[in-house]
Amino acid sequence: MSPTNLAICAVLFAASAIAQSSSSCSATLTASYPAPSLASGYTARLVANNLTKPRSIHFDSAGRLLVVESGRGITALTLTDDGGSCLSVMNRQTVVADTNLNHGLELSSDEQTLYGSTSDVVYSWAYDAGAGTTSNRRTLVTGMQNSDHTTRTLLLSRKVNGTLLVSRGSASNNDTGAADIRSARSQIKSFNLNNLSDTSSLDYASAGTILGWGLRNSVGVAEDPITGGIFSVENSVDNLERNGEDVHENNPGEELNFHGYLNGTRYSGQGQNYGYPTCFAAWNVSEIPDNGALQVGSQFAIGSQNSTINDDICANERIAPRLTFPAHWAPLDIKFNSNGDTAWITSHGSWNRDAPDGYLLFIVGFSNGMPTAASNSTTAVIPIMRNQDNSRCPDECFRPVGLAWDSRGRLFMTSDSTGEIYVVTQSDGSPVNGTTPATISTSPSPSPTQSAAAIRLRLDIWLFVVVMMGGIVNALVWF
Repeated sequence: MSPTNLAICAVLFAASAIAQSSSSCSATLTASYPAPSLASGYTARLVANNLTKPRSIHFDSAGRLLVVESGRGITALTLTDDGGSCLSVMNRQTVVADTNLNHGLELSSDEQTLYGSTSDVVYSWAYDAGAGTTSNRRTLVTGMQNSDHTTRTLLLSRKVNGTLLVSRGSASNNDTGAADIRSARSQIKSFNLNNLSDTSSLDYASAGTILGWGLRNSVGVAEDPITGGIFSVENSVDNLERNGEDVHENNPGEELNFHGYLNGTRYSGQGQNYGYPTCFAAWNVSEIPDNGALQVGSQFAIGSQNSTINDDICANERIAPRLTFPAHWAPLDIKFNSNGDTAWITSHGSWNRDAPDGYLLFIVGFSNGMPTAASNSTTAVIPIMRNQDNSRCPDECFRPVGLAWDSRGRLFMTSDSTGEIYVVTQSDGSPVNGTTPATISTSPSPSPTQSAAAIRLRLDIWLFVVVMMGGIVNALVWF
C-alpha cells in the first residue's frame, strides 16, 4: 500500500471511530434553558426530566435511583447505562405514594429499611431491593411541625450503627422563639433507633441528642467517611439589618458548620449554640456598620446590643462556622467523596439579593477531617457546574438540590425547579469519586457545555489525525 493510501485509510478509520463515539449516546435530553458551564475536566449530562420537584436521591444495590418527588412520594428510576455519562431512564416505578413527603431520604446499609420524612414525621418502610418495593410503614420520629422551613433532612450514620440524624429548621425568617432550646426548632439531633420497638416512636423535642442548635435551616448534613465528623451547610437569614442599616445584599454568609462525632470522641462545640437568631456570620465585612475587628466568618450581633447579646458574646459564646460562603447561596446538600478529601455541595441560589447568585455545584477541599482553607477564607469554593448567566435565574436556570454517588463513582444531582437529574463525570466519562479533583489546587475556568466540548474534541482529534498522517506521508516519501 502506498504512503498516501495508508494515510487516507488511517484518516478514514479515525473518522469512523469519531463518528461512532459521537453517536454512541443516542439518548440525549435537552434543557429548556442555556446549558450549564462546567469547570475544565468535567462534563454533565441530563439523564432524567419531567419529575415533580426532585429533592433527595439515593441509589440501591440494584442500581435504582430513588428520588423524593416533593408532594408526590418516592420514585425509583431504572437506568439504561451505556457507560460514562451516557445514561437514560428505562423505567419509573412508584415506591411510596405519599404527597406529604417533601425532602428527607435514607436507606440502611443492609438495604432492608427505607426512610423518608414529611414536615412533621420521619417514617421507615421495609424495603425489598430486589423488587424495589416497600411495606410495613413505621412512625419513628414525630413532633416537628412548623411553618416556613419544613424539610427534615435525614442522615444515617455509617460509623455508628442505628444512629439517625434529623435536621429541623426555623418557623420563620428570624424565628425569635428558636432562641429557646426547648423549642426544638433550628436544631440537628441524633436518635438511637436500635432499641426502638415496632410500635413506639420518638418525640423530636424530648428525645435524641442535640448536635447543634441556633441553626436557622441546615438542610445539608453529611458524615466524613474517614473520620466520622458531622458537617452541615446552613441557610442563613434574609433581609438582615445591623444598627438600622440594610446589609442584606452580601450578608450574612451561608455556613459550613462542624458538629463533632457520633462515636463519643469529644468535641467542645457539640450540642452548643451556633448563633441563630441573634448572631450571624460576616461575609462582606466592609458593608457591616461598626464592624470593628470583624473578619469573614466572625459572628456579629443584630438588634439592640446589651449585656446578654452583643458582638463579644457572639464571638466568644457561639460556635463560628468552619467556612463561610457568599450570602443567600442556599446550600442544600453536601456529600463527601470516598477519600474524604473533597466535599461536593449544591447551592440552590438566591432570591434575596439584587443580583442573583449561587445556582451551582461546587467543591471544597478537605484534609484530615477538616477543610483545607482557613475559616476566614473567601476562596474555599471551587465551582464545578454553574449556569451560564445568573441574571436569567431563577426562572431560566437549573437549581441544584440533592446529590448521590452511584456504584461507579459518578455523581448525580437533582434540580427541583426544572424537574431534572444530571450526572457529573470527568470529561472522559470516568467517575469523579475516589480521586482528588485537579481543581482542588487550581481555580477552574468555565468550559463549554458537553455538546460544545464534544464538538471541539472531535475537531481537535481531526486536526491531530490530519497532522500526524501528513507527517507519516512526508516521512515515508523522504525515506
